[in-house]
Amino acid sequence: MVSPPHEAMHRIFQHDLGLFSRVSRFLGVDIPTPVKATALPTDLTETDPVERRVDTLLRFETAEQGPFLLAIEAQGRKHPDKPASWAYYTAYLWSKYRLPTALLVVCQDHATAKWAQQSVSCGPPQMPTLTLRPVVAGPHNMPVITDPEEARADLVLASLAAITHAAEPVVDAILKALSTALRDEPEDIASPLIEFTAQGLGKNPAKHLWRNLVAVDLSFYTSYLAEEVREKVRKEVREEVQREVRQEVREEVQREVREEARAEGRAEDILFVLEQRGLDVSDDVRSRITHCVDPDLLRHWLARAVTAPKAEEIFEDR
Repeated sequence: MVSPPHEAMHRIFQHDLGLFSRVSRFLGVDIPTPVKATALPTDLTETDPVERRVDTLLRFETAEQGPFLLAIEAQGRKHPDKPASWAYYTAYLWSKYRLPTALLVVCQDHATAKWAQQSVSCGPPQMPTLTLRPVVAGPHNMPVITDPEEARADLVLASLAAITHAAEPVVDAILKALSTALRDEPEDIASPLIEFTAQGLGKNPAKHLWRNLVAVDLSFYTSYLAEEVREKVRKEVREEVQREVRQEVREEVQREVREEARAEGRAEDILFVLEQRGLDVSDDVRSRITHCVDPDLLRHWLARAVTAPKAEEIFEDR
């Protein structure tokens, strides 16, 4: 099953076809600035039943070197089969389009990035034949954009920075800068970047910060993410209110139980005094005493029980 971070890491390049040109300077890749970019079909399936699909495929036009293809793969972890698949993708695209073909792998952790950028040859050492050398974007080379003005200058790059640093401590500062930069942007610009960022953060702890920033700084935004945040807040508030109500009810019940216990104890004291004095206690008198819940009245009856000549007379003078 394809994860949200996987989708965000490559689809953001489809959203802004000029992003790779701006990212390439952080990758140490010297390519001419494209004058045109086109998103191509990603299905690399042949006539046999084996389906091969690249994540994102772009065609760039340059004035200096002509057109070239860029296959973009989002890689969340090391996988021994991937280099062979990537070699197939690039070879197939080169054969199909007859254009120079490059491969960009986008990662979110240092270990996967280091693994992905290793050169892999399909032949023996003496005859390497086809050597795969992916260009890798990840936390090791993507910019750390923590200044809102810098984020505002390139919002898509700032979103990619947050995605590739999703598991790094610095991501909190990047997200704050990005949310500040998006605050005054039109919804049609802010909306997709908010979604890409949310998807790219995946299950990392920073997702909670982004949700809160969206709910507060970007409260105008009405996407599923904002609604999810608001519903979560509403749920938390409801739960808090329910806890407060339960606590109030619990305290009230505790008070009632304590008062009932005191009343029962005082009623027992009255009956004990009457019985110790040898007075006859009728069922009516006993019922009236045991069913009384007024502590002041019971206190008065207890005082009367010490001197009253008859049990019935404790109820007088009240």
